[in-house]
Amino acid sequence: MDNVIVTQHLSKIYVQDFLTFESGRPRLNLRRETKRREALRDLNLEVRRGEIFGLIGPNGAGKTTAIKILMGIHFPTRGSAKILGRPLGDKWAKAQIGYLPENPYFYDYLTGGEFLDYYGRLYGMGRSQRRAKIPELLERVGLTASVSIPLRGYSKGMLQRIGIAQALLNDPEIVVLDEPQSGLDPIGRKEIRDIILSLREQGKTVFFSSHILQDAEMICDRVGILHLGDLVKIGRLEELLTAQVSEFEIVASGMRAEAIAEVERTSKRTLRRADDVLFIIERRGDADAALAKISACGGTLLSFTPRKETLEDIFLKQVGRGTREVAGASRGEVA
Repeated sequence: MDNVIVTQHLSKIYVQDFLTFESGRPRLNLRRETKRREALRDLNLEVRRGEIFGLIGPNGAGKTTAIKILMGIHFPTRGSAKILGRPLGDKWAKAQIGYLPENPYFYDYLTGGEFLDYYGRLYGMGRSQRRAKIPELLERVGLTASVSIPLRGYSKGMLQRIGIAQALLNDPEIVVLDEPQSGLDPIGRKEIRDIILSLREQGKTVFFSSHILQDAEMICDRVGILHLGDLVKIGRLEELLTAQVSEFEIVASGMRAEAIAEVERTSKRTLRRADDVLFIIERRGDADAALAKISACGGTLLSFTPRKETLEDIFLKQVGRGTREVAGASRGEVA
């Protein structure tokens, strides 16, 4: 399987100049300062043809910076990248890409049909081609009934779907989506997931960024985890996720207080609720002992669930909140 996106040591440093006032006599003095922020550092990754690749990480990790460099919106400080074997900015390669930014601005007095017709003309599509393509795309993203509604009347999920339709107008080989599920409710997120999966079925490559780990785990073939501009983990989900059970979730009711306290000694986390109690236990032996205690005290076992490692578990191992704050303070420089 060949690679459609390849980056080598891709890096971006943002430089900001600002003025500060220093008190002095007989007058205030202006001091010029420069702040440098390394948003992306030595990014090396490959995206393969026909796969769904998720670039995940917390806000400020460098995901949008990486995508904007690939799209030619920002220029790298150092490093290089190729799309479909061509260098960044190549006109032929750009024509093979469909792109939806994280916060797109659409002229909201246009209807959904007028919006797609306008972008079709920007793509150089003829009238007959637009008339054939636009209804097909509206049906694919579930907006056929909204073709005559102005975009200002669209919900956030509808705007995301019309944005994806725009990204598919030129029948691209690569679809790049920056945080396509951000701000959506569960129904909207599922709709976007279904669209992304349908694109893979058509043989297209989907490269998207997200901080919503559950969605990435459901649809991605491979993921890369970005943290403070560094790619800290990359691979196929089945390689990253182990089949080993990491903990056991036990829910029981009707337990006496002393029995709950005894199980709680080996529980990593305990949640007492009005009618039941939930235990999270790491070791199998402790879980078996808890089950025996529930039975012995006359309690009722409501559920016993072994939990396997998730993408969120891997993410939290690589990206800790405390280390992020400390590292974030050290990555900014003022000269």
